[in-house]
Amino acid sequence: MSWLGAVVGGAFGFLLGGPLGAIFGASVGIQFDKGLTSLTSDEALNQEEQQRVQTAFFTATFSVMGHLAKADGRVSAEEISLAKRVMDEMALTSDMRTRAINLFQQGKKADFPLDTVLAQFYKECHRRPDLLRMFLVIQLQAAFADGFPDSNEESLLLHICSRLRISRFNYERLKIQLQAQYRFHRRSGSYHKKPQEKKSSLQDAYGILGLTPSASKAEVKNAYRRLMSQNHPDKLVAKGLPEEMMRLAKEKTQKISKAYETIQKAG
Repeated sequence: MSWLGAVVGGAFGFLLGGPLGAIFGASVGIQFDKGLTSLTSDEALNQEEQQRVQTAFFTATFSVMGHLAKADGRVSAEEISLAKRVMDEMALTSDMRTRAINLFQQGKKADFPLDTVLAQFYKECHRRPDLLRMFLVIQLQAAFADGFPDSNEESLLLHICSRLRISRFNYERLKIQLQAQYRFHRRSGSYHKKPQEKKSSLQDAYGILGLTPSASKAEVKNAYRRLMSQNHPDKLVAKGLPEEMMRLAKEKTQKISKAYETIQKAG
Protein backbone atom coordinates (compact mmCIF):
# COMPACT_ATOMS: atom_id res chain seq x y z
CA MET A 1 0.00 0.00 0.00
CA SER A 2 1.31 3.45 -0.91
CA TRP A 3 1.77 6.11 1.76
CA LEU A 4 -1.31 7.88 0.37
CA GLY A 5 -3.40 4.72 0.65
CA ALA A 6 -2.18 4.19 4.20
CA VAL A 7 -3.04 7.76 5.15
CA VAL A 8 -6.50 7.75 3.59
CA GLY A 9 -7.24 4.26 4.86
CA GLY A 10 -6.05 5.08 8.34
CA ALA A 11 -3.87 1.96 8.41
CA PHE A 12 -1.39 3.62 10.76
CA GLY A 13 -3.68 5.84 12.77
CA PHE A 14 -2.40 8.84 10.85
CA LEU A 15 -2.84 12.23 12.52
CA LEU A 16 -2.08 15.47 10.73
CA GLY A 17 -3.80 18.51 12.15
CA GLY A 18 -3.51 22.20 11.43
CA PRO A 19 -3.69 23.79 7.98
CA LEU A 20 -1.81 20.99 6.24
CA GLY A 21 -4.31 18.45 7.53
CA ALA A 22 -7.23 20.62 6.42
CA ILE A 23 -5.74 21.23 2.96
CA PHE A 24 -4.78 17.58 2.44
CA GLY A 25 -8.15 16.42 3.73
CA ALA A 26 -9.93 18.67 1.27
CA SER A 27 -7.86 17.23 -1.58
CA VAL A 28 -8.91 13.66 -0.78
CA GLY A 29 -12.45 14.47 0.27
CA ILE A 30 -12.11 13.56 3.95
CA GLN A 31 -12.07 15.62 7.11
CA PHE A 32 -9.23 15.82 9.60
CA ASP A 33 -9.87 17.38 12.98
CA LYS A 34 -8.28 20.82 12.77
CA GLY A 35 -7.64 20.68 16.51
CA LEU A 36 -5.20 17.80 16.20
CA THR A 37 -1.53 18.55 16.48
CA SER A 38 1.40 16.70 14.95
CA LEU A 39 2.88 13.88 16.98
CA THR A 40 6.48 14.26 18.06
CA SER A 41 9.07 11.68 17.04
CA ASP A 42 8.99 10.27 20.58
CA GLU A 43 5.23 9.71 20.43
CA ALA A 44 4.99 8.19 16.98
CA LEU A 45 6.16 4.98 15.41
CA ASN A 46 8.93 5.59 12.87
CA GLN A 47 6.79 4.36 10.01
CA GLU A 48 3.86 6.51 11.06
CA GLU A 49 6.08 9.55 11.47
CA GLN A 50 7.60 9.03 8.02
CA GLN A 51 4.16 8.82 6.41
CA ARG A 52 3.12 12.00 8.20
CA VAL A 53 6.21 13.79 6.88
CA GLN A 54 5.58 12.41 3.38
CA THR A 55 2.04 13.74 3.44
CA ALA A 56 3.17 17.12 4.78
CA PHE A 57 5.82 17.36 2.05
CA PHE A 58 3.41 16.39 -0.74
CA THR A 59 0.73 18.76 0.54
CA ALA A 60 3.05 21.72 1.02
CA THR A 61 4.89 21.20 -2.27
CA PHE A 62 1.89 21.42 -4.57
CA SER A 63 -0.19 23.92 -2.60
CA VAL A 64 2.72 26.36 -2.20
CA MET A 65 3.59 25.84 -5.88
CA GLY A 66 0.08 26.98 -6.75
CA HIS A 67 0.41 29.99 -4.45
CA LEU A 68 3.76 30.93 -6.00
CA ALA A 69 2.34 30.62 -9.51
CA LYS A 70 -0.29 33.21 -8.60
CA ALA A 71 2.28 35.61 -7.06
CA ASP A 72 2.54 37.77 -10.18
CA GLY A 73 -1.24 38.07 -10.45
CA ARG A 74 -1.80 35.32 -12.99
CA VAL A 75 -0.95 31.68 -13.55
CA SER A 76 0.86 31.31 -16.86
CA ALA A 77 0.62 28.37 -19.22
CA GLU A 78 4.30 27.69 -18.55
CA GLU A 79 3.69 27.43 -14.79
CA ILE A 80 0.80 25.04 -15.31
CA SER A 81 2.98 23.04 -17.68
CA LEU A 82 5.76 22.90 -15.09
CA ALA A 83 3.37 21.60 -12.41
CA LYS A 84 2.14 18.92 -14.81
CA ARG A 85 5.71 18.05 -15.78
CA VAL A 86 6.64 17.53 -12.13
CA MET A 87 3.63 15.22 -11.82
CA ASP A 88 4.69 13.37 -14.98
CA GLU A 89 8.25 12.94 -13.70
CA MET A 90 6.84 11.53 -10.48
CA ALA A 91 4.72 9.07 -12.50
CA LEU A 92 1.78 9.77 -10.21
CA THR A 93 -1.19 7.49 -10.31
CA SER A 94 -4.39 9.08 -11.56
CA ASP A 95 -5.65 9.44 -7.98
CA MET A 96 -2.47 11.09 -6.74
CA ARG A 97 -2.36 13.35 -9.78
CA THR A 98 -5.88 14.48 -8.96
CA ARG A 99 -4.79 15.24 -5.37
CA ALA A 100 -1.78 17.20 -6.60
CA ILE A 101 -3.93 19.28 -8.98
CA ASN A 102 -6.44 19.94 -6.19
CA LEU A 103 -3.63 21.08 -3.88
CA PHE A 104 -2.25 23.36 -6.62
CA GLN A 105 -5.71 24.90 -7.05
CA GLN A 106 -6.09 25.44 -3.29
CA GLY A 107 -2.76 27.23 -3.21
CA LYS A 108 -4.07 29.72 -5.77
CA LYS A 109 -6.92 30.84 -3.51
CA ALA A 110 -6.74 34.34 -2.05
CA ASP A 111 -7.23 33.01 1.49
CA PHE A 112 -4.50 30.36 1.27
CA PRO A 113 -2.84 30.34 4.75
CA LEU A 114 0.77 30.42 3.53
CA ASP A 115 2.46 31.32 6.82
CA THR A 116 0.63 28.71 8.88
CA VAL A 117 1.25 26.08 6.20
CA LEU A 118 4.97 26.88 6.18
CA ALA A 119 5.10 26.93 9.98
CA GLN A 120 3.60 23.45 10.21
CA PHE A 121 5.73 22.16 7.34
CA TYR A 122 8.86 23.45 9.11
CA LYS A 123 7.77 21.80 12.35
CA GLU A 124 7.48 18.47 10.55
CA CYS A 125 10.73 18.74 8.57
CA HIS A 126 13.12 21.00 10.51
CA ARG A 127 15.21 17.99 11.52
CA ARG A 128 15.51 17.08 7.85
CA PRO A 129 17.35 19.99 6.15
CA ASP A 130 17.81 18.00 2.94
CA LEU A 131 14.01 17.82 2.59
CA LEU A 132 13.68 21.56 3.13
CA ARG A 133 16.33 22.09 0.46
CA MET A 134 14.52 19.80 -1.99
CA PHE A 135 11.27 21.64 -1.30
CA LEU A 136 12.91 24.99 -2.12
CA VAL A 137 14.49 23.59 -5.30
CA ILE A 138 11.06 22.49 -6.55
CA GLN A 139 9.60 25.92 -5.78
CA LEU A 140 12.51 27.61 -7.57
CA GLN A 141 11.91 25.42 -10.61
CA ALA A 142 8.28 26.53 -10.57
CA ALA A 143 9.35 30.18 -10.42
CA PHE A 144 11.70 29.68 -13.39
CA ALA A 145 8.97 28.00 -15.46
CA ASP A 146 8.02 31.21 -17.26
CA GLY A 147 11.42 32.90 -17.14
CA PHE A 148 13.32 34.58 -14.34
CA PRO A 149 11.25 35.26 -11.21
CA ASP A 150 9.71 38.73 -11.16
CA SER A 151 9.86 40.95 -8.08
CA ASN A 152 6.69 39.47 -6.55
CA GLU A 153 7.89 35.90 -7.01
CA GLU A 154 11.35 36.79 -5.70
CA SER A 155 9.84 38.45 -2.63
CA LEU A 156 7.64 35.42 -1.98
CA LEU A 157 10.53 32.98 -2.38
CA LEU A 158 12.58 34.95 0.13
CA HIS A 159 9.62 34.97 2.49
CA ILE A 160 9.37 31.19 2.17
CA CYS A 161 13.07 30.91 2.97
CA SER A 162 12.73 33.04 6.09
CA ARG A 163 9.85 30.89 7.33
CA LEU A 164 11.85 27.70 6.70
CA ARG A 165 15.04 29.13 8.28
CA ILE A 166 16.91 28.94 4.96
CA SER A 167 19.55 31.68 4.74
CA ARG A 168 19.70 34.23 1.94
CA PHE A 169 23.17 32.90 1.09
CA ASN A 170 21.88 29.34 0.61
CA TYR A 171 18.91 30.64 -1.39
CA GLU A 172 21.15 32.57 -3.78
CA ARG A 173 23.49 29.61 -4.11
CA LEU A 174 20.62 27.27 -5.01
CA LYS A 175 19.31 29.78 -7.50
CA ILE A 176 22.71 30.11 -9.20
CA GLN A 177 23.09 26.33 -9.31
CA LEU A 178 19.66 25.95 -10.87
CA GLN A 179 20.37 28.60 -13.52
CA ALA A 180 23.67 26.88 -14.36
CA GLN A 181 21.85 23.56 -14.55
CA TYR A 182 19.35 24.89 -17.08
CA ARG A 183 22.08 26.37 -19.29
CA PHE A 184 24.22 23.24 -19.05
CA HIS A 185 21.31 20.98 -19.97
CA ARG A 186 20.41 23.18 -22.95
CA ARG A 187 23.98 23.10 -24.29
CA SER A 188 24.50 19.39 -23.63
CA GLY A 189 22.28 18.54 -26.58
CA SER A 190 24.70 20.13 -29.03
CA TYR A 191 27.23 17.70 -30.55
CA HIS A 192 29.28 20.32 -32.38
CA LYS A 193 30.05 23.01 -29.87
CA LYS A 194 32.12 26.04 -30.67
CA PRO A 195 35.12 26.75 -28.37
CA GLN A 196 33.20 29.50 -26.56
CA GLU A 197 30.22 27.20 -26.05
CA LYS A 198 32.50 24.51 -24.59
CA LYS A 199 33.97 27.09 -22.22
CA SER A 200 30.53 28.27 -21.16
CA SER A 201 29.38 24.67 -20.67
CA LEU A 202 32.37 24.01 -18.43
CA GLN A 203 31.63 27.13 -16.39
CA ASP A 204 28.06 25.95 -15.93
CA ALA A 205 29.29 22.52 -14.84
CA TYR A 206 31.26 24.24 -12.07
CA GLY A 207 28.18 26.33 -11.29
CA ILE A 208 26.05 23.22 -10.80
CA LEU A 209 28.51 22.16 -8.10
CA GLY A 210 28.34 25.63 -6.57
CA LEU A 211 31.92 26.43 -7.63
CA THR A 212 33.90 28.60 -10.04
CA PRO A 213 36.49 27.36 -12.56
CA SER A 214 39.22 28.44 -10.13
CA ALA A 215 38.24 25.67 -7.71
CA SER A 216 40.88 23.04 -6.95
CA LYS A 217 40.43 19.35 -7.73
CA ALA A 218 39.91 18.67 -4.04
CA GLU A 219 37.19 21.32 -3.82
CA VAL A 220 35.46 19.85 -6.88
CA LYS A 221 35.52 16.35 -5.41
CA ASN A 222 34.26 17.52 -2.02
CA ALA A 223 31.43 19.55 -3.58
CA TYR A 224 30.44 16.59 -5.75
CA ARG A 225 30.35 14.19 -2.82
CA ARG A 226 28.40 16.64 -0.64
CA LEU A 227 25.76 17.27 -3.30
CA MET A 228 25.41 13.58 -4.13
CA SER A 229 24.90 12.84 -0.43
CA GLN A 230 22.36 15.65 0.00
CA ASN A 231 20.33 14.52 -3.02
CA HIS A 232 20.69 10.75 -2.70
CA PRO A 233 17.19 9.37 -3.48
CA ASP A 234 17.24 6.57 -0.90
CA LYS A 235 18.42 8.90 1.86
CA LEU A 236 15.74 11.47 1.03
CA VAL A 237 12.99 8.85 0.99
CA ALA A 238 14.21 7.52 4.35
CA LYS A 239 13.90 11.06 5.72
CA GLY A 240 10.34 11.47 4.48
CA LEU A 241 10.45 12.33 0.78
CA PRO A 242 7.41 10.69 -0.87
CA GLU A 243 8.61 7.71 -2.88
CA GLU A 244 6.89 9.14 -5.94
CA MET A 245 9.31 12.09 -5.76
CA MET A 246 12.34 9.79 -5.86
CA ARG A 247 12.50 10.31 -9.62
CA LEU A 248 13.14 14.03 -9.10
CA ALA A 249 16.02 13.23 -6.76
CA LYS A 250 17.45 10.69 -9.23
CA GLU A 251 17.32 13.25 -12.01
CA LYS A 252 19.09 15.75 -9.76
CA THR A 253 21.93 13.34 -8.99
CA GLN A 254 22.28 12.45 -12.68
CA LYS A 255 22.78 16.13 -13.53
CA ILE A 256 25.32 16.53 -10.73
CA SER A 257 27.20 13.47 -12.01
CA LYS A 258 27.21 14.75 -15.58
CA ALA A 259 28.57 18.12 -14.45
CA TYR A 260 31.31 16.38 -12.46
CA GLU A 261 32.24 14.18 -15.44
CA THR A 262 32.46 17.27 -17.67
CA ILE A 263 34.91 18.91 -15.25
CA GLN A 264 36.95 15.70 -14.95
CA LYS A 265 37.25 15.35 -18.72
CA ALA A 266 38.32 18.97 -19.09
CA GLY A 267 41.01 18.53 -16.42
